[in-house]
Amino acid sequence: MIRVCRVEEFLADEHPVIDVRSPGEFARGHIPGARSLPLFTDEERAVVGTLYKQQGRDTAVLEGLRIVGPKLSLIVEEVRSIATDGHIGVHCWRGGERSGSVAWLLDKAGFNTVSTMKGGYKAFRNHVLTSFNNTFNIRIIGGYTGTGKTELLGHLRALGERTLDLEGLANHKGSSFGAIGEAPQPTTEQFENELWNALRMIDPNKTGWVEDESQMIGRLKIPDPFFQQMRAAQCTFADMPREERAARLVKDYGKYPKEQLAEATKRIEKRLGPQHCKAALEALATGDLYTVAMITLAYYDKTYLHGLEMRDPQRTHRIAASSTDMFTIAKNAIAAHGK
Repeated sequence: MIRVCRVEEFLADEHPVIDVRSPGEFARGHIPGARSLPLFTDEERAVVGTLYKQQGRDTAVLEGLRIVGPKLSLIVEEVRSIATDGHIGVHCWRGGERSGSVAWLLDKAGFNTVSTMKGGYKAFRNHVLTSFNNTFNIRIIGGYTGTGKTELLGHLRALGERTLDLEGLANHKGSSFGAIGEAPQPTTEQFENELWNALRMIDPNKTGWVEDESQMIGRLKIPDPFFQQMRAAQCTFADMPREERAARLVKDYGKYPKEQLAEATKRIEKRLGPQHCKAALEALATGDLYTVAMITLAYYDKTYLHGLEMRDPQRTHRIAASSTDMFTIAKNAIAAHGK
């Protein structure tokens, strides 16, 4: 049986999802958890698209059939390995020729239910972008650079709280040094898709904790409507001494090559000032990473303070923080939330 579903219905079903768009389309952005099973390669899609524009639909369809014909049995075998219970979701860009053809094939091959998404991935993207206008029950965990806010999110999860790790979704720690040791960042489109997916996992009746961030995480931008909610949300600020934070940064970044640390330092030379940048690079050359951290924190603390001042002071709660007991900081953050 073939079912044509609205986006919300398609996403609510607990069936595996296959994306039959080309590999390039999938790489730019896809539904989190979907499997790529392209009907055409990028090159084949380009050929069919050119024929459609130059010679019309009939010629393009015939070429598409010629390309896809030898792949049909392989597609059925692959989907059977994915959807062992006979229920599968399939979509393409606009819910048209590609997903309709694969749905017909799978239905004829004996699958119990084949769900297609009305409007395809294009409709899904509209759903994602619109969702950021929803009201989210979030609270911010803040602190100067080096406080260990990602670690605090982990402790909050251990205490039963809902959390959202923006830096984890972005593969970036947010500073000039943030890409070091991380996988390449996703596309902006995929970052938004993953953010949508993470937000829908948070129970709207319970608080979700989010690390305080500037709007740009590396080269990725937090969507405006959600960022505005982050700025307006209550914030628990973990106030940790700079010396302790510098020691944490040495522990976190000291394992990486000096060349990468030097490049990251040079990227903020204008903000540090030439003299401070020179001093940091000289300290790095001698292996004095603590001095490097203290110099760079002087800049990052001013930047973070500027962002903190953009918040309503009545909605910001400061708590004393020590790197020796991060679990207690998390418990105190929860207690501050109850004020």
